Amino acid sequence: MPPETTLLVRHGQSTANAGRPTTSHSEVPLTRLGLRQATEMARRLERKPDLMIVSPFLRARGTAEAVRRRWPAIPLAIWPIHELTFLSPQICAGSDRIGRLPMVRRYWEQGDPAYVHGPDAESFSAFVARVRAFHAGLMALEAGVVLAVGHGQFFRAYLLALSEGLSDCSEGMRAFRRAEAADPIRNAQLLTLEARDLSEFRVRPCDHPACRSPSVGSASADPA
Repeated sequence: MPPETTLLVRHGQSTANAGRPTTSHSEVPLTRLGLRQATEMARRLERKPDLMIVSPFLRARGTAEAVRRRWPAIPLAIWPIHELTFLSPQICAGSDRIGRLPMVRRYWEQGDPAYVHGPDAESFSAFVARVRAFHAGLMALEAGVVLAVGHGQFFRAYLLALSEGLSDCSEGMRAFRRAEAADPIRNAQLLTLEARDLSEFRVRPCDHPACRSPSVGSASADPA
């Protein structure tokens, strides 16, 4: 039985969000503004969650700390709800958002759900599998209120699966990218889902004719 209420919150502003260079995708800290955003988010919570699920990434853990300061005894679980790591952190070490932009554009333009940019990156298909696992984990919980502290891309994919359905194919990637660009989740934004909302979850097989062509979404795409 799913939680009565599931709260999704994106982490506060990180140094990467502020345009600063990063050396590690997972260990990006919050800025001073991000810390204030996290504190304000925790203050807005109307009741203590029965469980807090947190991404392993530092910026999410830092945001969750604001909630722990308000309720130190809140149960906490680390789940793999981290950001879509479609670019290799090793390859991109030391770069900023502007420097990564050509690689970002190339990744989404080639639209290959099986493509992996480097040994420490993940495919879009693997990302969709994590979204599916998150939903399965939620559905198995017996709790009144669950707070999940994670990332904009992950929660946008989850919301897309609840509204229109999510597919791990080329057209599914494009649909996700369009949804993310049209309505990005803000830093420390709090979203509320009731139990009935979770019943709409759909990760569906691809039914787009264009994706059936062997020339679309091929894993042999040039990684450069």
